[in-house]
Amino acid sequence: MATPRVRPDDSAAFDVGGGAASDRGAPLIDELIQLGIALSSESELYALLGRVVTQARRFTGAEAATLFLREGAHLRFAVVQNDVMARRLGEDEMQHRLDAERLPLDGPSLASHVALTGAVVNVPDAYSIPPGQPYTFNWRVDVATRYRTRSVLAVPLQDTSRRILGVLQLINAVGATGEIVPFPPRLEDLARMFAAYATVAIRGARLEELSFKDPLTDGYNRRYLMRRLYEEVERSASGSQPLSLILLDLDQFKSVNDRWGHDAGDEVLRQVVQLLVGQSGRSTVIARYGGDEFVALLPRTPKAAAIRDAERLRAIIARYPFTNGPVTASFGVACFPDDTENVAELIKSADHALYQAKRQGRNAVGTR
Repeated sequence: MATPRVRPDDSAAFDVGGGAASDRGAPLIDELIQLGIALSSESELYALLGRVVTQARRFTGAEAATLFLREGAHLRFAVVQNDVMARRLGEDEMQHRLDAERLPLDGPSLASHVALTGAVVNVPDAYSIPPGQPYTFNWRVDVATRYRTRSVLAVPLQDTSRRILGVLQLINAVGATGEIVPFPPRLEDLARMFAAYATVAIRGARLEELSFKDPLTDGYNRRYLMRRLYEEVERSASGSQPLSLILLDLDQFKSVNDRWGHDAGDEVLRQVVQLLVGQSGRSTVIARYGGDEFVALLPRTPKAAAIRDAERLRAIIARYPFTNGPVTASFGVACFPDDTENVAELIKSADHALYQAKRQGRNAVGTR
């Protein structure tokens, strides 16, 4: 569904002062109040960030928007909203193409410049940036997605310590008659305000995340997994969406500890989590279930797709050059509601499937 937008030349988008403008600004004030309430009540970070992006588009008239999160030396496409691209490719395919993209901070892109400097960038035409500017446009993303970027307004997500956590990039302001126009400078502060809401959400989620992380591997711990599992089962049941769970166990892991020592074993566990996280979609939850057992929780994923993911992850682990030699893993896949109707039975079904994989000779994927 297309996001309703206030046109960028509409005073209601920015002027929320007194008099008649106050009435026009009332929807913005109401939405800011609701976003503030959501910051204290919404537990799902990406749902909240998606809401922030939606409202930022609505009140700036942006046809599309991306919220990038800074991860090391790269920017990740955390939230992408683009009605034009979604209609052409489909929502899932659009997300899939951009999930695999990473923008290097030292690369030629407007978002990278904003992430490094904290500056606001507002360009009328991304393909006609005058010479001498300290930033350039990365047209390769347009080529990959077959989309035409013109006007861009990019603002940093900057916390109270002046650390830049990401970038909110608004794309293609739509004028009163449907044409693409530049973003008026007066909308820059409005964009910054929505970026501030996103920053608060990210900071809150990361503080909460610390209590849910496994200290050895930096994956999620069992407590967080169970919390999310109950939430996702309830969401799956109410929305008639499939939910898949992959349980994996490293094959003969005790021999790694016995031969090379526990430090070497700990390093293997850390590397396995890094592989799982790096090779999984943004909605997938990777958690250490216990010892050398891990869980990948895949919302809105049917069983057949989860089996393909498990096979792919199995092959990645098997060919990864671990320091002290090869490591393999066995996988068990179960799906709600196909295999079970509750959380306990879902885990039990995945465990039974894992046992079948072990019986097949290990380094395999088992199913119910």
